[in-house]
Amino acid sequence: MPITNLRIASGALLVLGLLGAANAHAAIADYEFKLVDANLKKGRTVAAVRLIHKPDGKPVPDAVIFATRLDMAPDDMEAMTSVIEQAPSSEPGVYRFKVDLTDEGRWRISLAAKIQGESETLQSRLVLQATP
Repeated sequence: MPITNLRIASGALLVLGLLGAANAHAAIADYEFKLVDANLKKGRTVAAVRLIHKPDGKPVPDAVIFATRLDMAPDDMEAMTSVIEQAPSSEPGVYRFKVDLTDEGRWRISLAAKIQGESETLQSRLVLQATP
């Protein structure tokens, strides 16, 4: 192979590699957590979130959720936290959490999850409303 063809081939491979890396980096943005119900009664209850693959709207089962936090940051009380514990779910792509909404107002659920086939971590912050 002449040197110019070798340089062209090497350049093409470099561009393809960079494009592949860019696509892999953007892939985590194709996923999203959404609250099933953003209004819950104050007290001990269950909050459910749905994990979807945005391009096709399909649910994403078997994600590994490894970090959770529940606080009142939306009402300027980030230091006010409460209990959040993952609970069983029978619906694929729906993740349930036992929560204790100790006060009325807006609560933020923060989640971090690993999705099969993705190298990056999905991080999400969802706001729900605790009502009387």
